[in-house]
Amino acid sequence: MTGFPISVSVLTGFLGSGKTTLLNRLLRDPALTDTAVIINEFGDVAIDHLLVEQASDGVIQLSDGCLCCTVRGELVDTLADLVDRLQTGRLKRLARVVIETTGLADPAPVLQAIMAHPVLVQAFRLDGVIATVDAVNGDATLDAHVEAVKQAAMADRIVITKTDLVEDQGGLDALRQRLRGLNPGAPLIDAADHEAGAAALFDCGLYNPATKSADVRRWLGEEAAHDHEAHEHDGHHHHGDGHDHHDHAHRHDARVRSDTLVHDGPVPFSAIEMFLDLLRSTHGEHLLRMKGIIELAEDRSRPLVIHGVQKTLHPPMRLPAWPDERRGTRLVLITLDMPQDYVQRLFAAFTNKPSVDTPDRAALEANPLAIPGR
Repeated sequence: MTGFPISVSVLTGFLGSGKTTLLNRLLRDPALTDTAVIINEFGDVAIDHLLVEQASDGVIQLSDGCLCCTVRGELVDTLADLVDRLQTGRLKRLARVVIETTGLADPAPVLQAIMAHPVLVQAFRLDGVIATVDAVNGDATLDAHVEAVKQAAMADRIVITKTDLVEDQGGLDALRQRLRGLNPGAPLIDAADHEAGAAALFDCGLYNPATKSADVRRWLGEEAAHDHEAHEHDGHHHHGDGHDHHDHAHRHDARVRSDTLVHDGPVPFSAIEMFLDLLRSTHGEHLLRMKGIIELAEDRSRPLVIHGVQKTLHPPMRLPAWPDERRGTRLVLITLDMPQDYVQRLFAAFTNKPSVDTPDRAALEANPLAIPGR
């Protein structure tokens, strides 16, 4: 298939958080020529520029070459139709797809629709999740709706909108700090900033088109997390644990954790497979997002890349080589309501670093439910 896989970005954010305004601005960017935009609830969205004609099948052709598709059926059908159009020549080029979710939506099903579909997973690659947060009402929205907290926690990029309307700069700083606590790996981008264009929001997947190579550090959010830790002077490997317990308004924040699991040296594929299977079967619904790179004992020269959303795991892929000199295993997990330290204890058992009162891998393979917290 020529031109495949096509990059897919998911744009999420709460009602009134400025998603459509951002989308309209992006669609004027020449960098987004040959982009298809799929919008879940077309009636609520004003794509305000250059609408030329509405085709009968729900695909709207914009005069600058963009497409807008209303999702009348399932998202999968719409994506499959785009693939069919490309293969039959009805659509000449498609560089990327942007899927805008409804305001209340959990982005997970959209990601799972692509990851779990045997054909779509060949035709598309997930670039990233972009979440908009309104600088004026963002704090109140996060307090009131756990969905908004999940959107921010799952994002690869967080765009803060309406910063020009904020009178209290201290409140904006507090919102930024709160978002960093929820998701230390996601860069925060000010929508009013001229740099908040396509380059800052897209191409945040594992593959970096600029360098034509895999950019693991950027994909795992290590630069953003490092900046956050330097800012906090806090070298812990997990964030979100115990924050704001005293503050009832932020009650959802303490439910979100970001864990980074690191293991120096190779790990057998069977151990990683069992770790992932057990984690997903016992607590899959609590796993918002998981990304990782693994040094396998069976083939140390080609790292394994894993990417999961809740119980759905993208088919693991192998990189041709390590992108830099750093090896070992690094997993970044963002979870909601996960029992305390369960992930660390499970990972330690499978990488044979058992702590006191925790079974090692041999014991776990005999009795997979031996770890407390399930």
